[in-house]
Amino acid sequence: MSQPIIAIRGISKRYRLGQIGFTSLRDELARKFRGDAAPADAREFWALREVSFDVMPGEVVGLIGRNGAGKSTLLKILSEITEPSAGEIRLRGHVASLLEVGTGFHPELSGRENIYLNGATLGMKRAEIRRKFDEIVAFAEVESFLDTPVKRYSSGMYVRLAFAVAAHLEPEILLIDEVLAVGDHAFQQKCLGKMEDVARREGRTVIFVSHNMSAVSRLCSRAVQLEGGRIAASGPAPEVVRHYLAAASAFRGGWERPADRPLHPLVSFVRAAVLDAAGQPVSVIAHSDPLTIELECAERAVVTPWVLRISVYDRLGHELFLTEDIEEPGHRPPPP
Repeated sequence: MSQPIIAIRGISKRYRLGQIGFTSLRDELARKFRGDAAPADAREFWALREVSFDVMPGEVVGLIGRNGAGKSTLLKILSEITEPSAGEIRLRGHVASLLEVGTGFHPELSGRENIYLNGATLGMKRAEIRRKFDEIVAFAEVESFLDTPVKRYSSGMYVRLAFAVAAHLEPEILLIDEVLAVGDHAFQQKCLGKMEDVARREGRTVIFVSHNMSAVSRLCSRAVQLEGGRIAASGPAPEVVRHYLAAASAFRGGWERPADRPLHPLVSFVRAAVLDAAGQPVSVIAHSDPLTIELECAERAVVTPWVLRISVYDRLGHELFLTEDIEEPGHRPPPP
């Protein structure tokens, strides 16, 4: 059995709130002279607590969680940007990081010059950059502006060029943090395609951090959910994504009108439920899964035939579909 290419054992990271970097001897002496108390433990913040998991060679692992869950902190530790407060990490391969697209670009230099500068910053040899130069330019689609200083680029052009350089690295381990949060839809789809090539066709090991759950489900075979610096769930990507979305949703698959609240005098809703294929209440449904919507209504008096309409909206407020109960004879939609 092969060894994990990334072994994470009991990683914890502590920050002291209100303190930046290290204090000097002069600062410590001045603090003691003033009689100031040392910072209390209550001002300590644990970004990560006892995080442990393995990543096998060629595996694509999604790292998901809310803002502040510890995802970026873990990637910075894996990239050796910062050190853990406890635990250890073993890496069996060269690591490249896409933690912030565009880091290392010089605004006064041209796109051509920044390709060489940024490539060298990311660890590419000059011969390697020269060999891949045409591919990088074609991917970024900035051929006409190669000799223009990047300070005159639009934000979209800047991002395309920066990602194009980073995407053509050839490490054994690639760490990607929210690179799909920028750019237009076409560019994001192009990035996803490139990452699929890197992960599946070239056999690289990838840890992918994103709030785009569709991208995580598409790219990753496995996912790890962080919550409050600890692992909340780990397993196949679709299952962990459902767990994360269900935990973030206030809806729990069903609704009932409180018994002490009076109904409408004529017709009123009593109960509503969203059911999966097994008939169980759910709060999250994948786009390809069947669902059943159950509504229970109470008719308190004989009224003119009425119509039940169901509209389903996405979280952005866009109507996905509309259905009406108009099969019964004599049931007609009310006038608009």
